[in-house]
Amino acid sequence: MKTRFLICSVFLISIFNMKAQENFLVNMNIKTEPTDKIDFNETNINVSFKTKAGSKNTITNTLEYSNLKVNYELGAFNAYQNLDGFNQIQDKLKFSHEISDKTSLNFSITPMVNFQSNLDTSDFSILGSFEIRQQLNSKTNISIGAARTTVFGTPKFMPVLALNYIVNNQSSLLIGFPDSKISYSNNNRNKFSLSNSFNGNFYHLDPQKNLDNNATKVSLSQMTSAIEYERNVEKNWFLNFKAGYDFDKKYNLMDNDDHKVYDFNTGNGYVLGIGIKYKQ
Repeated sequence: MKTRFLICSVFLISIFNMKAQENFLVNMNIKTEPTDKIDFNETNINVSFKTKAGSKNTITNTLEYSNLKVNYELGAFNAYQNLDGFNQIQDKLKFSHEISDKTSLNFSITPMVNFQSNLDTSDFSILGSFEIRQQLNSKTNISIGAARTTVFGTPKFMPVLALNYIVNNQSSLLIGFPDSKISYSNNNRNKFSLSNSFNGNFYHLDPQKNLDNNATKVSLSQMTSAIEYERNVEKNWFLNFKAGYDFDKKYNLMDNDDHKVYDFNTGNGYVLGIGIKYKQ
């Protein structure tokens, strides 16, 4: 009980300390990713606050919880039927500082816990990133940096790059790694986008549920290409619909040294999602 209280306090303290927010956002999404023998269903909710700290600094705090349900085809993986649900809590604190009119620094730190059902201090990890953003002209900016991220299924350091280009008042283009996107809006209520992203995550297994092959965590990763539609239905409320496909999807069991000990060999599958957002 003490362990769970201390871990939750780490994520909540920054929320309680923020006052007079300029922006507030609540976002909830439901996503399904069926493959040949395994279906993945994820529910995600996050709350975000954004505020100015002086004329050149911006602080954004996002608290997020997600739950992943894994359903196996009957008789396909009898030895792993207990690996049916995973949880994640993370709190991303992002700090942006304007060095000049054209240059800014962005730094983020993300404490998180990824666990099966029993929360413990060993489930605690820290991600983060550091980027330099340069405005090249009125329509183009570029960001270069490094991040500790889980896009390939385990926490790793890797470079990040993004080129943002405003085509016109209706369209914009993002080219980079791990995310790329083309966006178009025909009016102030409709937004369409085509995206491609590398994304993944990992979850620690409960000690009593460790398997005979020394697995201590599960790892998931894929490249997702998707079409999204967002509709502003009423002033502060938005609906989002997503349809896409997962390429190179991986679902593996890993040991303490991040060595693969079992491959579920799921194959690829499509993605369907729906979300609702409140923004002010």
